[in-house]
Amino acid sequence: MKTLLGLALVCSLGGTLHAQKNGDDAQRVANREKMRNVLSTAGLKLGVDFRQSERQPFNFIGSLKSGLQNAESMEILVMIGSRDVITIQTYPHLRGGGYINVGRAGNGTGLMHKLLSLNDGRFFYWGADDVDDVFAAFTFTLESGFPAESVDIVLRSIPLLDTQVGELAELVRQ
Repeated sequence: MKTLLGLALVCSLGGTLHAQKNGDDAQRVANREKMRNVLSTAGLKLGVDFRQSERQPFNFIGSLKSGLQNAESMEILVMIGSRDVITIQTYPHLRGGGYINVGRAGNGTGLMHKLLSLNDGRFFYWGADDVDDVFAAFTFTLESGFPAESVDIVLRSIPLLDTQVGELAELVRQ
């Protein structure tokens, strides 16, 4: 009897978890479509054509190429997370040098120190991914609803990162 009761409880919980996961998936799809609309408008303002990633259907990719002094371009990655989180990451491309990479930098330690100091009191936070490529990012939680206007403001702020890219580039070339 205990075994049947335990099995019924597991089945019941499994069904609840499955329904919750499906609800999460539906919300994630809804968030992706809202983001698609925001990116179509915000992208026009920036001169960035955002497209949905072929490899990851909850990501959008675009490239900012105009109005930059220090970076050749800024690759923009917008990720719709599975737990009501949206992250906008920007990977600067140096003129003739590709990504800023901690491992390939002339002064990698100085670059890491600079990244940490740039995190103090800034709008974006700086980091390095699993292959040491440097990015700036902003993360939203969606507890209070979809932040369309805030996403637009963050995207319009990306060109302002170009000054900081110039500071980082000096450490890459050392």
